Amino acid sequence: MKPVRAFAEALGEGPLVLDGGLSNQLEAQGCDLSDALWSARLLADGPEQIEAAHAAYVRAGARVVTTAGYQATFEGFARRGVSRTGTARLLARSVELARAAGEGIGEEVWVAASVGPYGAMLADGSEYRGRYGLSVRELERFHRPRIEVLAAAGPDVLALETVPDTDEAEALLRAVEGCGVPVWLSYTVEGGRTRAGQELAGAFAVAAGNDQVVAVGVNCCDPDGVGAAVELAVAVTGKPAVAYPNSGERWDADARGWRGDSTFDPSRAAAWAGAGARLIGGCCRVGPPTIATVARALTPGT
Repeated sequence: MKPVRAFAEALGEGPLVLDGGLSNQLEAQGCDLSDALWSARLLADGPEQIEAAHAAYVRAGARVVTTAGYQATFEGFARRGVSRTGTARLLARSVELARAAGEGIGEEVWVAASVGPYGAMLADGSEYRGRYGLSVRELERFHRPRIEVLAAAGPDVLALETVPDTDEAEALLRAVEGCGVPVWLSYTVEGGRTRAGQELAGAFAVAAGNDQVVAVGVNCCDPDGVGAAVELAVAVTGKPAVAYPNSGERWDADARGWRGDSTFDPSRAAAWAGAGARLIGGCCRVGPPTIATVARALTPGT
């Protein structure tokens, strides 16, 4: 594992291109993700598919690869009969696969271990509502074991992502204390507020003054709201921002499908960088061709 400060220092050298949606690339490769474990199922059943999906984004220009751990939890795998020891191995494998996909290209590729919200484990769209009825302490107890395993696997950063409310943000930041790995904190938002309806200024302030947090921002949200969110995150925290919206389509949890048209415009990436974003990419339904365009938009002279 690289030194804790290494990833933060890389952010100071200019924007880093994140990858896009893992699930859509896996589907493009012919994988069936209808299972409640979503892409995490392939950690057990098709790890070569996950590595291939990561590699597709690296070839497109991504320099930060996010692992397949979003929906990988001890509770979720236990429902499939996987032991705690077996689940720990699968979580470590998620980091190994991302690392392997970035090897041999002649450029630095960083590994972000995905730590999805509690709602991802429920597999019912709860991460787009938040307010699960659990206390901060209960949420911390849920997240800590997985974080400990992921941190031990040697990622460069933990991606605390798609967080719907400040209670879960507080729980996650408590759970990562002492793990020795830097983190970014990324909310999913709508209409300038968290999915739970909280003001973003207060939500971002949860991370202010926390030296373990190297970036704060938004993901899996409408691209139209990213610019304002980036500006606010930087103003409130004084930290670099992270921005990786989805395609602009909306997830219908009941129908388990996407609705609407894509509004992701890669040309916006330069403006997000100008506003203080240092980690820029895409989330659901943003594939390698779009990430390649984002990489070109962030590379002078291309």
